[in-house]
Amino acid sequence: MKAYDFAILGGGAAGLSLALAFARSPLKDRSILIVEKDAKDSNDRTWCFWTDELSPYEAIARHVWPRLRFRSPGLDRTWDLAPFRYVLLRGLDFYNFARAELRKQPVTFVRAAGEVEDGEEHARVLVDGGEFRAAWAFDSRIRPSDVVPRPPYNYLKQHFLGWEVETANPVFDPQVVTLFDLRTPQRGGITFFYVLPFSPRRALVEYTLFSPELLPGEEYQAALGGHLAEIGAGAYRILEAERGVIPMSDHPLPRRLGRRVLAIGTRGGRVKPSTGYAFARIQRDSARIVDSLIRLDHPFGFPPDPLRFRLHDSILLELLGSEPDLGRPVFEAIFARNPVQRVLKFLDNRSAPLEDLAVMSSYAPWPFLRAIGRRFFGKAQG
Repeated sequence: MKAYDFAILGGGAAGLSLALAFARSPLKDRSILIVEKDAKDSNDRTWCFWTDELSPYEAIARHVWPRLRFRSPGLDRTWDLAPFRYVLLRGLDFYNFARAELRKQPVTFVRAAGEVEDGEEHARVLVDGGEFRAAWAFDSRIRPSDVVPRPPYNYLKQHFLGWEVETANPVFDPQVVTLFDLRTPQRGGITFFYVLPFSPRRALVEYTLFSPELLPGEEYQAALGGHLAEIGAGAYRILEAERGVIPMSDHPLPRRLGRRVLAIGTRGGRVKPSTGYAFARIQRDSARIVDSLIRLDHPFGFPPDPLRFRLHDSILLELLGSEPDLGRPVFEAIFARNPVQRVLKFLDNRSAPLEDLAVMSSYAPWPFLRAIGRRFFGKAQG
């Protein structure tokens, strides 16, 4: 039975980010086992985030945008993001970069579907009939049994189809990311196009919904085709397609899974419930885990997410789920009445309380009060 200092189950964004955080810290000489069942040899996803700092992943960023646009029936505005920038990473680029860095460290990769068992002195990792031991284990693999829907929690899905297209006409501005284009029929939840241009004739265009139910596949395709026609793209060629479903829920996910096991990534609640963004949160979480191990010799010594941010997510999810027609006017008011930097800080759990108040008071209070009543009284009694 081979022993490791750390075992990481799941070799996606969370697992590899944590391993890289170990490799860049005073813990760099510790032995690491990474267990992942998939080859991770294709571009299975993209991650986006905004940052006002230099990222360790600057060299592999597919594109960086200095400006952001919001479009809706009542607002069309573009902002300079400084000091922020909006960054896109391709999944395959990140996987290759991380594995290349980690091969310089005492890291063992095992391609398998492993299981972890807690213990008093160590965790046991079971892989294809074999067994490993680790002082600490970190698990990012969420399963349906981890989230069994129950009141009063909210359960929406962020579901989308994205096409990377090359168009006949130069209709894109490679300096401007369109975070929301809400000028489209709302389909049982907030519905929008998300546009990430790489050149005047090339962009990733996503049709995205926040709603409880998925659409038939052809409806996503028809919406994307209609949008490209509407903006005058002309003939186009689909270079890549990306389809996804991201859970959006305020269902609590425990971080500590035992005496020796910590949940990370999606399983550790690192996907922000009301937006679906995760990559930047994963980086901050990895740094906190490393700091706890250095200071306290265990990975559990960091505070939970502030209650006010969890409350924001619950209220917004309740509003979007129960009164979906209000999603578009609420987001329009938030972007119309606040500096974009304040909005981005609010959406990233980095805002101060007075900034939270300014954002939350952008729209009339009654829908939010109704959402609070349903979330904490109505559904709880039902």
